[in-house]
Amino acid sequence: MALRPTLDFLKTESAGGAALAGSAALALIAANSPFATDYFQFISAPFTVSVGDYVETLSVRDWVGQGLMSIFFFVVGLEIKQELLKGEFSSPRKLALPLAAAVGGMAMPALVYLAINVGLKGGAPAAWPIPTATDIAFALAALALVGRGLPESLRLFLLTLAIADDLGAIGLIALLYTGHIHAWAIAGATATLIALIGLSEWKDAPFLFRAVGFVVLAAFTMKSGVSTSLAGVAAAFTVPIDPRRPGQEGVLKHFMQSLHPYVAFAILPLFAFTAAGVSLAGVRLSDALAPAPLGIAAGLFLGKQVGVLAVVFALVRFGLARRPTGASWLELYGVALLCGVGFTLSLFIGVLAFNGQGELARSQMTLGVVVGSVASALCGAGVLALAARRRARLAA
Repeated sequence: MALRPTLDFLKTESAGGAALAGSAALALIAANSPFATDYFQFISAPFTVSVGDYVETLSVRDWVGQGLMSIFFFVVGLEIKQELLKGEFSSPRKLALPLAAAVGGMAMPALVYLAINVGLKGGAPAAWPIPTATDIAFALAALALVGRGLPESLRLFLLTLAIADDLGAIGLIALLYTGHIHAWAIAGATATLIALIGLSEWKDAPFLFRAVGFVVLAAFTMKSGVSTSLAGVAAAFTVPIDPRRPGQEGVLKHFMQSLHPYVAFAILPLFAFTAAGVSLAGVRLSDALAPAPLGIAAGLFLGKQVGVLAVVFALVRFGLARRPTGASWLELYGVALLCGVGFTLSLFIGVLAFNGQGELARSQMTLGVVVGSVASALCGAGVLALAARRRARLAA
């Protein structure tokens, strides 16, 4: 019985967020400690996967970012499909407000970033998608930590907005960060995807078949020059929502629940550990205040909250939508702040945007993401904690 509280804790969003934050902190400590050389040698070490004629050599950091993170995007794709068919996205009226807020929450950070980077020496305007993302796990974890007593509608609003935001980020990855296309690999990925679609018609198909199909699809996608994030989402949309047999849990829900612990407590923390480590030894104040990191941090912290809240206020003010049930404006402001926690996806996009531009550019990008995300998380949590205390006083 003593293990029960621990097991319950590991199922919560706050536990996943704590694991993610702890891994990021450990990476920063390792990158600025006497073990820094060992840390950077580990994440840069080449690792070769060879199966028959298939040979791929990448660094540990790139295998995590391109290989394991495809599983994260698979789970994101499952969540999107679940919401489209059975959740918040299935109701146009419920979908309108968070979807519009997601658009504002992507457009304003991009504008803030471009305003700081366009035309300035050292600017990197092409990296504008970095602050447009929202980290679902981190944002929901922060809300769970301080949201006791707040209406459930806030969580649903944040979840729906973040999923829509992630869908937009995946679209940007596909449009902007697809490298040289290899036709033979695209053909292989297409054939594998068609096979997975056909597999969805076989109700009793062993889960192993689908797992093998996903690995093959990711392998072809990696060779094709297209981001493996698209392979994850595409594979997720082939998973049937209905159960294999009457009375059983739906296949899609089974995959979500089975993979969630591995994603939350292994894949995302490992990605944070390999991507968030940045050495501050050679970074000067002028480097930290360069246009790129400043634009990322300002886009996440200022752009996100302004974009989300402005759209929500405008739609409610003109009678085009209603606030989430029972939610106050102060609580919505706290949620808008949490949308600035870009962390995982922002780092993922940043790795693509600054690929091949050197460690200094990568360090600046990481600093911008970490500063903007931490500021958004702390301020958002503070506002929501204040709102929760105010609600508790009124209820007393």
